[in-house]
Amino acid sequence: MRVVVPVEVKPGERRVALMPDVISKLVKSGLTIAIESGAGKGADINDGAYLEQGAEIFSSGDLDSELSQATFLLSVQPVEPAKMAKLQDGAITLSFLPISSSDEIIEAAVKAGVTSFSMELIPRISRAQSMDALTSQALCAGYRAALVGAELSPRFFPLLMTAAGTITPAQVLVLGAGVAGLQAIATAKRLGAVVSAYDVRPSSADEVKSMGATFINLELEALEGSGGYAREMSEERAQQQRQLLKPYITKSHLVITTASVPNRKAPLLITSEMYSEMAPGTVIVDLAAESGGNVEGSVAGEIITSANGVRIWGGKDVASQIPFHASSLYSKNLVNLLALLVKSEAGADGAKATLNLDFEDEIIEASAVTHAKARRK
Repeated sequence: MRVVVPVEVKPGERRVALMPDVISKLVKSGLTIAIESGAGKGADINDGAYLEQGAEIFSSGDLDSELSQATFLLSVQPVEPAKMAKLQDGAITLSFLPISSSDEIIEAAVKAGVTSFSMELIPRISRAQSMDALTSQALCAGYRAALVGAELSPRFFPLLMTAAGTITPAQVLVLGAGVAGLQAIATAKRLGAVVSAYDVRPSSADEVKSMGATFINLELEALEGSGGYAREMSEERAQQQRQLLKPYITKSHLVITTASVPNRKAPLLITSEMYSEMAPGTVIVDLAAESGGNVEGSVAGEIITSANGVRIWGGKDVASQIPFHASSLYSKNLVNLLALLVKSEAGADGAKATLNLDFEDEIIEASAVTHAKARRK
């Protein structure tokens, strides 16, 4: 069985689906790994690193031929419809695939007879943790968010005792204490800031405190959703929350927003009226900018400066801005999912890999979007 990894073509995408350190394991299991030349360039991985581990390298001119032979096509971004059409009937794709905004891609997969898996749909259960790409990439985004905030801020983060006087530490507020939020907290703390955090799930308080931050309790109704995510809130509840958060937001030097609801528009946490009362030089990092934004006026991929001098950084392809380790984590997520889909048996001539597409397995059932020329999700 042949595993093909193409170059990512989305502008700004620097990750790669497989890193060299997992190749030998896949080859030993009986899989043939074919990497398009230059696929690892964005993550500073050259073709030679793949060759050393037993992968094959093919030129971009041979991509169509490789697609037609692929048993598995692994990518970060969803496979474009044109590439989907070149895959053989029964081929399998593993990638991020947001089902609420990928109708054209999903239709192409159905037409081509491709079985497509969405990494967003990996269930949050114990045995699927090693395949949870949303979590691994959120970890990278949270780390990056704190670094961006520190870079844009005109202030030192730590407390400093100098001959010229004492420099007080920066006050950092993190809204949303999921994986990204907790990593942002941890990174800001390491930089020396005083950190506080809020989440609509009171159950996250212990995790926030374990990171050395202060948990803000607004004493509002908890919004615990399935799979550890927050659930969507009413507009009345959102307005009440914004009003109660306002004094914490306006006194902060950096605010990092990470709140999202799966397959929904990101909740609005900070309005323009709220940041109009923040001090000049304050920074807001909106990690949800690509899904509608937690901050009014934020633009994905841009830094907006408000009339009163507040800088608003809209996140875009944030995990891709740390491409080496983001790719490394994502690569391992894919390999662990592949282990469910492939059965390897030892033989006289080496291991032989066979397909094991078991839809009674809850992970396979939950994450398969298309199969046998039908849409499942």
